[in-house]
Amino acid sequence: MNSVETAIKMKTDTVNFYQNAAERCDHPAGKQMFLTILEDEKHHLESLKQAVKDMNIDMAKLTPIHNVKTSLETIKDQMRVQTACSLDDMEAFKIAMDMEKECVDFYNKEAAEAESEAERTLFARLAAEEEEHFRIFSNTHSYLSDTGNWFMWDDHSIVEG
Repeated sequence: MNSVETAIKMKTDTVNFYQNAAERCDHPAGKQMFLTILEDEKHHLESLKQAVKDMNIDMAKLTPIHNVKTSLETIKDQMRVQTACSLDDMEAFKIAMDMEKECVDFYNKEAAEAESEAERTLFARLAAEEEEHFRIFSNTHSYLSDTGNWFMWDDHSIVEG
């Protein structure tokens, strides 16, 4: 199995996990996060499949942070309401962070060892996107773990007293 085929297998597993996690997640922000990243992962999978055909890849589709911000704007008011997050949801986010880290490591290795410039570009871009996914999941995990403090830091509140 070559590196692109391995990446397709990893992406397929990731898409399946995020789909399942979104279906099971009870917290609205958590569910929305999984659904948004799921769409990015589907684009990654499509890009990898296209790479197998001819390495003619539309990199414009690989932009997770804009999609996350847009989707979270739709549930902004719901996010301010503290809703308990189940341990299963929290575990899903930890697994997601581990998966993203594993993908980053794999893509960086493959980019360094790529034989063609197109393959090197693909893997370097995917590594960068997966790093962004990791940051997004990490931030979401922080939000779900301690919503009050998350908003304090996010809003740059100053605590006096």
